[in-house]
Amino acid sequence: MNIIIVGNGKVGYTLAEYLSRQNHDVTIVDKDKNALTRATETLDVLCVRGNGGNVRSLIEAGAEKADVIIAVTANDELNMVCCLAAKQLGTRYSIARIRDPEYTESLTLLQEKLDIDQVINPERAAAQEISRLLRFPFAMNIESFAHGRVEMVEFLVTDQDDITGEPLSRLHARFPHVQFVAVQRHGEAVIPDGSFVIQMGDRLYVSGEHVAVTRFFKRMAKDTQPIRSAMLIGGGHISYYLAKQLVLLGLRIKLVEINREKCRHLSETLEDVIMICGDGTDREVLTDENMEENDALICLTDRDEENIVTGLYGVRMGVRKVVVKVNRLNTPEVLDELGLDNIVSPKISTANAILRSVRALSHSSSSRIQKVYGMLGGKAEAYEFTALAGSGFLNVPLARLKIKKGVLVCVLVRGRRVIIPFGGDHIEAGDTVILAGKAGSIEDLDDAFTGVEEST
Repeated sequence: MNIIIVGNGKVGYTLAEYLSRQNHDVTIVDKDKNALTRATETLDVLCVRGNGGNVRSLIEAGAEKADVIIAVTANDELNMVCCLAAKQLGTRYSIARIRDPEYTESLTLLQEKLDIDQVINPERAAAQEISRLLRFPFAMNIESFAHGRVEMVEFLVTDQDDITGEPLSRLHARFPHVQFVAVQRHGEAVIPDGSFVIQMGDRLYVSGEHVAVTRFFKRMAKDTQPIRSAMLIGGGHISYYLAKQLVLLGLRIKLVEINREKCRHLSETLEDVIMICGDGTDREVLTDENMEENDALICLTDRDEENIVTGLYGVRMGVRKVVVKVNRLNTPEVLDELGLDNIVSPKISTANAILRSVRALSHSSSSRIQKVYGMLGGKAEAYEFTALAGSGFLNVPLARLKIKKGVLVCVLVRGRRVIIPFGGDHIEAGDTVILAGKAGSIEDLDDAFTGVEEST
């Protein structure tokens, strides 16, 4: 596809790097000469120096024939104008990054009036991700599929868990309402088959309906007691969105912010939140505010180092759930080893969300891709498809389908039913099909199947 990226900051550069690797024709528009020079020297892309809101710059970038424009400058208003102008010129699909909370209430109207196909709000998405993580204090990651009907939860297998030492074929009989999706062991991602045996120390993903997943963890004696209170460090956009969500869920929230003007503004807009004007990285402040008595500590300042150090202090003081925002996420394994296994990175999540959207724009006659979710540091992926009529794999028992090696059919959603499939189950037209596979292994639902075995 022909893709225009306006804004060559961290997100724009990351997008250009990945999309060009996937053989898309990428053009970057930016006013910064140095940023464009770096992109020209390191990436297989075209560069246009100019203002992305200027029609001449967009025409030079090929907006009249482009498939997608992605506007990710630091200015929300410019991103909106870029998308509007490009769509008027003939670009087929537009994606805008819009971050300011003032636009949140009117996003639907803005999208309609400005003809923006998709809005990405990194801070709001990060807040939603953190809110999900607070549901299970032991979970490392939680993602939802099929409009929230299906959940996928990552956790660390410990010596207290009684799922070790048995092949998955036996575990499926014990836990027929959840699916064991993916495992990371010694840094390697594995899509397990029936002979796979879970070991202590594995990072494991399970999926299923919300009630079934909760019941599974209760049987495992995991800590499913809900989080009742949280301390948020830093008063940025993520804290604003998160505090609003958590208050609605009935949590007691303290928010620590060092800037007095920010404190005043937040205290006026977040009436049910206890505002503390102070340095959230100062241990004396944290002690005075009884940090250790909160169920969760969420570090959301603009400095990675401060978030990490404060998060480590929270772990040391025994806070049940510690979540840390990190933008430069080059060595997640190091943070895991330090005890920080709940890391949120808005910039990386934004880039991933846009990349998935670009992939979803390409669909075949057999299926329509709805979602791609990166797991285990991007080494594996979960895919959500809608099966369309006319496909060769429809209405054939899974036991007869030749499923590609390293691919697992995890869950089927048919109407109101959530099905953990066994060999006798089949896919019907209109089903939501959730698969797992190695990263980049699936582009279309057809890719999961190599044929049909003859019936005997």
